[in-house]
Amino acid sequence: MKTIIHVNQHKIRSNLKTGEREPVLTCKTYKSNTYANAAHIIDDNGVIVAKVVYSPDKPLSCGAKVWIETNLQVKTYD
Repeated sequence: MKTIIHVNQHKIRSNLKTGEREPVLTCKTYKSNTYANAAHIIDDNGVIVAKVVYSPDKPLSCGAKVWIETNLQVKTYD
């Protein structure tokens, strides 16, 4: 089943303004929407292959508050 992970920029801004920690990720399938501040991407064997992280209190050095982490090779496309 296809899942789309959507990052809600409006919630990120709202959390920054109010100090709240409302979920900024929406994991969408054709059946449901699930809201979270972190998500693990898991392969068919149950192994975590990537993580989507929301960390407003410890952003990356570039200032990013949401990012994806993986130990696997990543191919990029234009």
